[in-house]
Amino acid sequence: MSQLPRLISILTLLKSKRLLTATELSERFDVSVRTIYRDIRKLEEAGVPIITIEGKGYSLMDGYSVAPVQFTEKEANALITAQHLAKQTQDKSFIADFTDALTKIKSVFKTSVLETSERLSEKIHVFENYWEDLSSNALSEIQLAITHLKFMEINYQKANDPEISFRKIEPYTLISTNRKWILIAWCYLREEYRSFRVDRIRHFKVMNEHFDDRGFVLQEYFRNNPLPPGHKGFTKM
Repeated sequence: MSQLPRLISILTLLKSKRLLTATELSERFDVSVRTIYRDIRKLEEAGVPIITIEGKGYSLMDGYSVAPVQFTEKEANALITAQHLAKQTQDKSFIADFTDALTKIKSVFKTSVLETSERLSEKIHVFENYWEDLSSNALSEIQLAITHLKFMEINYQKANDPEISFRKIEPYTLISTNRKWILIAWCYLREEYRSFRVDRIRHFKVMNEHFDDRGFVLQEYFRNNPLPPGHKGFTKM
């Protein structure tokens, strides 16, 4: 865990009114006690009133609370618009996660902002003229595999091909184009980087095993895989 998420987590624990020692915090976040000392100092420098009780630990000053996040009407409108656009991905996992996240965000909207955002939601319409079925239910898990450098096993079906091939891959990046999500990954079957349309992944499994980052660079991939003029798809799938 990097420092900022750890600082937020420490503050959350202190807000629970518990008395916490540096040793308890170091064990919880798997860092050294010296690192916890630095974290506490950072919070104090940011204005958090932490009380140090000699020989016992840390606590927050009574009455201290973090001001809730406030969204302007334009910021709320941007989120509502993003919700409508997110539905175009046609990926059930992503839509569900986005909807849950937005529900939590909307819970802190001021009443007036919530009312206008709901009014706007009824006034936004996204029309689609694509006939191709692009539905999928893998995007959220693929995102976790990318960020945590985890191997994936997939059953993949190319366009106009009844055969389904098994692939072990290292997922590196996602691209969205023409409502299609494209996963670029190192393919062990082909022993090179390949692109896979997420909606053509028939089955998948995220492995517990981690891979070593090959230092994938998207610009280099496109240099090695040029697209024909006017072509909007990918040459290798």
